Amino acid sequence: MKIKDTYVLRSVAGENLVVPVGGNNINFNSAMTLNETGAFLWNLLANGTTREELISAMTKEYSVDVDTASKDIDTFISVLKEHSILED
Repeated sequence: MKIKDTYVLRSVAGENLVVPVGGNNINFNSAMTLNETGAFLWNLLANGTTREELISAMTKEYSVDVDTASKDIDTFISVLKEHSILED
């Protein structure tokens, strides 16, 4: 999985914002903000990674068990796919 090249993550006034680049901004009606964990996962997905690699990285970086990490990652991936931000 990988974040589409038409989206970038920017830090603005202490907030992590997903920003469309190029022609995508025409169809982008609202800003998406990410918390620290979302930004962490975004940066991994920007370079391409698997679900299993995301789970491993999250459990190493944060004090979270595999089941919780899996559920949170699945939710995050679902939101990205819903907004057509993620490519397989």
